[in-house]
Amino acid sequence: MNTGRIHAPGIGASVALALVMSMTAESAHAENPELSFVLDGFFKSEDSALSEQGKGFGLGHTELSLSGAVDDLFSGRLTTVLESHEGDTELDIEEAFFDTVALPYGLGIRAGRFLSQVGYLNSRHTHADSFTERPALYRAFLGSHYFDDGVRLAGLMPVPFFWQLGVEAFNGTALAGGEADPAIGVFTLKSTWGGDLSDASSWQAGVSYLRNRLDAVQEVVEEDADEDGHDHSHDAAYSGENMYLLDFVWKWAPQGNARNSQLTLSGEYLYVDELGDFAQDSDVHKGWYASSVYRFHSQWSAGIRYGEVNLKAAHGDHFHDQSLRETEVMLGWMRSHFSQLRLQYTLQDAEGFEDANDTLSLQYVMTLGAHGAHEF
Repeated sequence: MNTGRIHAPGIGASVALALVMSMTAESAHAENPELSFVLDGFFKSEDSALSEQGKGFGLGHTELSLSGAVDDLFSGRLTTVLESHEGDTELDIEEAFFDTVALPYGLGIRAGRFLSQVGYLNSRHTHADSFTERPALYRAFLGSHYFDDGVRLAGLMPVPFFWQLGVEAFNGTALAGGEADPAIGVFTLKSTWGGDLSDASSWQAGVSYLRNRLDAVQEVVEEDADEDGHDHSHDAAYSGENMYLLDFVWKWAPQGNARNSQLTLSGEYLYVDELGDFAQDSDVHKGWYASSVYRFHSQWSAGIRYGEVNLKAAHGDHFHDQSLRETEVMLGWMRSHFSQLRLQYTLQDAEGFEDANDTLSLQYVMTLGAHGAHEF
């Protein structure tokens, strides 16, 4: 599988990063694009189930991003990501795409490597999240955040409220974790609606479908993960032929001003069927989460999130039941829009996982350079 990832322990990663920085610096001088860094690090008291973050100190989703207009018809973005795991450092190309900016009728095309549109959180960078890690359903089915090589066509419908439709086609190997026989291994469809309920509140809802044409995972990676403490792959640990997602978000801020106070309620539900050659109709994956985050001061926020996944772990010609229930409580502090500290306590209750633990995490996220506004 070729995802563009550079696995570079020690000095190798430093050389690779220096090369990327040199290339982006030259490009910045030539084209005047925006250059930004996101520094993401953490301390975690214990290993935990389905987690990419191991016990102790580590780097999270540390990004180097370059973006800007190409000309009057196109814009582009390159995002590289550094992450550490047990003394090794990985350098990934997470995004390398161009967008059209001048197509008629509200249409837009994105091509290259990019985050898929499915669900609510997936298309957002992880440093914009309100909790230290993605919900368990994202970690199990989307490798925390699913990105791949492909193309997207999206369009805004001519109606008096927000309605966007999108279709994507991907290589697919980054999702299934196996070899791709079809030229197009994955395609997705999504419809998103949204609007304002008043000056103070707004909402968004979405329905997504992901068709995986590659072979389903036949041996779940949890066995290997248990030996090493946890798994660090970005590939999905669980898969199936059809994935359905529902998402909903509601935000409230006094008079629409979110600077000092904002309440955000969000949730997603996921269902996966057709798990493989030996699966019966009753063998399906399910998962959901609901979260509430309240910014009660311009620099302080608190949140709680509960989620669970019910899984079928493939073992040759049969499946084993697994389940994980997770409750997370978070307290965040922001000195400015560019610096955040987050303290989180996570409780895990599981069947079929050997590394489920209650954990205490401390995370920092620091942003340097130009950085655009996040999506709704």
